Amino acid sequence: MRIIILSLFLALATLLQGQMNKIDYVEYDLDNGMHVILHQDKSTPIVAVSVMYHVGSKNENPDKTGFAHFFEHLLFEGSENIGRGEYDGYVEKAGGTLNANTSFDRTFYFEILPSNQLELGLWLESERLLHAKVEIEGVETQREVVKEERRQRVDNQPYGSILEETFKRAYREHPYKWPIIGSMAHLDAAVEDDYKQFYADFYVPNNAVLSIAGDLDIDQAKMWVEKYFGSIPAGTKEIYRPSIVEPALGGEVRDTIYDEIQLPAVIQAYRIPAQGTEDFYALSMLSTLLSQGESSRLQKELVDNQQKAMFVGNFPFNLEDPGVSMAFGICAAGVQPLDLEVEMDKVVDIVKEELISDKEFQKLKNLVEDDFISANSRVAGIAESLANYHMYYGDANLINTEIDKYLAVTKEDIQRVAKQYFTKDNRVVLHYLPKSAE
Repeated sequence: MRIIILSLFLALATLLQGQMNKIDYVEYDLDNGMHVILHQDKSTPIVAVSVMYHVGSKNENPDKTGFAHFFEHLLFEGSENIGRGEYDGYVEKAGGTLNANTSFDRTFYFEILPSNQLELGLWLESERLLHAKVEIEGVETQREVVKEERRQRVDNQPYGSILEETFKRAYREHPYKWPIIGSMAHLDAAVEDDYKQFYADFYVPNNAVLSIAGDLDIDQAKMWVEKYFGSIPAGTKEIYRPSIVEPALGGEVRDTIYDEIQLPAVIQAYRIPAQGTEDFYALSMLSTLLSQGESSRLQKELVDNQQKAMFVGNFPFNLEDPGVSMAFGICAAGVQPLDLEVEMDKVVDIVKEELISDKEFQKLKNLVEDDFISANSRVAGIAESLANYHMYYGDANLINTEIDKYLAVTKEDIQRVAKQYFTKDNRVVLHYLPKSAE
């Protein structure tokens, strides 16, 4: 018994320590408008160097989609001072890793390096910003790479088109309606000047956040940041931000998609407010209640009890403009999608009709708090979170305080947003069926 009590005490102490550790940082602007955030953590001799650009697929010309994602690939081609194909090699030889990703709202590049290689990471990112090779040879190479990515992740992947098919029905006017990977026809039709213009418009220091976290000396890091980024000229044009306000869906949108799949699936996408709003926090907790963990409501009822689904979950999209919360269920063998849809609705209806118990609500808050702490448990996650909070909210300190917004959500808030947003006239429903059923 004493061993069990001691183990529980140590586990609680570890959790409380995670809750109490405030993330300190230094932030400032360079003269060219680049925002810099530095977080020192000497517990491990590594450092994360990241640059987040406030450009995603929603910033694209409707006739030239796919550019934001394309640049995620293109900007590994090299620069005036880095040979084609050599970018990765610098990081790998230094014992580090690197990657990038693109969303509807931003593009993010990062390196994780031994801390004595911080200057290398800064030089590489400054080359990407100032001297990238935006020329036809690299464009042609990366066009084929992106096409192959689309074939693997969308065209030839079971259920791979779900996001594309859902978002183009959930949005009629807002640029979230086209996929992040964009149109291959648009990329094929674009000429070198189109790519150069996109680079000139969005890859400017006043549209970027440089976020560094890890084993660093703040004063030395500031000197290197100034050395590599301080002289890069600011962009002179206003950064394009779409101001389109998507009208209400105006009624349920239903469709059937035939795909190379074995088991049917049901998708329900509900329109929800943008990230950072009070209702978004409540909707995020509703999603956790419905689908996170083995004892979540959708899992327990539809997978375990009724055995009508092989998998079922709900995922809210954190988007800068109003987004969607998507439920996705794969039917068990012999189950029809309409049957699964009806049972998914019933699980949500219970949330609308009955307040969750105190015990389940406390468990829910514990899950949310654990997720928040886990997301910022590594230097790479801290660097990204700091950049996100500054870019979207102008407040990097949300890395320490946003959890309070989640914990301020009440049981009544969860019930209210379920009633308000998870309605049939505010959703897209797709049934995915095997092509053999067409």
